[in-house]
Amino acid sequence: MTDALHERLNKILPRVTSDEFITGRGLGNEVAFHIFDYPPERELEVRGFIPTLLEHLPIKRPGICVKSIDLFDFVLDHLQERGLLEKALRLQREKGDDALTKALSGPLEEGKLRAPFAQVADPAHNDLVLLSGVGTGWPLVRVHSLLNNLHPVMGRTPLVVFYPGSYDGLSLRLFGKFRANYYRAFKLIP
Repeated sequence: MTDALHERLNKILPRVTSDEFITGRGLGNEVAFHIFDYPPERELEVRGFIPTLLEHLPIKRPGICVKSIDLFDFVLDHLQERGLLEKALRLQREKGDDALTKALSGPLEEGKLRAPFAQVADPAHNDLVLLSGVGTGWPLVRVHSLLNNLHPVMGRTPLVVFYPGSYDGLSLRLFGKFRANYYRAFKLIP
């Protein structure tokens, strides 16, 4: 017997491989951002599903180019490239999470992440971008702010955000607690 989350997960592959989805038909002038929200306590199940999805995408749609980005890994790589990772780890050990978050608010400001994210996502050469690790990347990066900054760089390439919380089409609620206004995405699977 499957539950509602598994039923929704099973609908992702046919949805994201459809011609309508890949080409953005029916979106008008809207950005091709999609949110797959789920109960935060089910994070490990969703995280475990993503490699299976990546394995089946080229079988269902041969030739598809997909980039999967874990937000937390992206942040670590970005800090490493800027020579800030070791300093950040030392600051976190010595002064704690709040000091770290404050110190990294400048280098990880979402507008500054636009170009590095676009470079990694490479929307010109990928048919689909998957973004996970939103919960582990918080509070260093707030996904609603990141999405607002990605509108100009993603073009028509669909971006699917795996979101541990809820999305009602007007706001995101990370972990069911932290509310942020965001209305420019579509719910991937209702």
